[in-house]
Amino acid sequence: MAKVLAILSSGYTNEEHNYVTGWWAEELFAPLEELEKAGHAVELASIKGGKAVVDPLSLSEAYDPEGKYKKLYESGLADKTTPVVDVKASDYDAIMIVGGHGAMFDLAHDSDLHAVINIVHETNGIVSAVCHGPAPLVFTKTKEGQPLLQGLKITGYPNDMEPEEVESLLPFSLEDEMKKIGQYDKGDGQDEFILWGSDRILTGRDPGSSEALGRALAEKLTELETHPLEK
Repeated sequence: MAKVLAILSSGYTNEEHNYVTGWWAEELFAPLEELEKAGHAVELASIKGGKAVVDPLSLSEAYDPEGKYKKLYESGLADKTTPVVDVKASDYDAIMIVGGHGAMFDLAHDSDLHAVINIVHETNGIVSAVCHGPAPLVFTKTKEGQPLLQGLKITGYPNDMEPEEVESLLPFSLEDEMKKIGQYDKGDGQDEFILWGSDRILTGRDPGSSEALGRALAEKLTELETHPLEK
């Protein structure tokens, strides 16, 4: 059984524009289901700890028509998170950064999270992220001072999918930042799109790619239990 650390945004509010965002429900719960089905354990962390703020839109009928993720959220499954600063990164075989616009605000530039990401990567763990979840990966640098994603095949939420009413409120364009350091691909025409940039870095494009990312991560972790990478 592998241990996976899922990172959630603690949330962001812009009162002037009546804008509240955080982590996206499907991007936690869909991969979580795949990972647990494969026998792996998932623990949660966020910048502030405690109950992290979910993006309310992700629980709406428009994005969760069957109410599956709303039910899981209301069950309390994601109510308790460890503050990132208190995480012992070496305990985990993988990290999974959950998307939602909140990741652009509190996860992207958090130095404690960057340190956790680096430790997981340096100890041959898997670093994964979906949708806006790659935001902190973009700004994570290795101990040699190079971008973690330098030159890699990567994906994340594209500019042409950003809602017009939200785009101007965001601190940066994820697609633009990813293009500066890696081989960005948005997988045109594919319903699900994930990319292995290396055997230890996995990114997914959007909420609809969450299940595929969880399944790929679960399969890789199961494989590594039998054939571990050398430390």
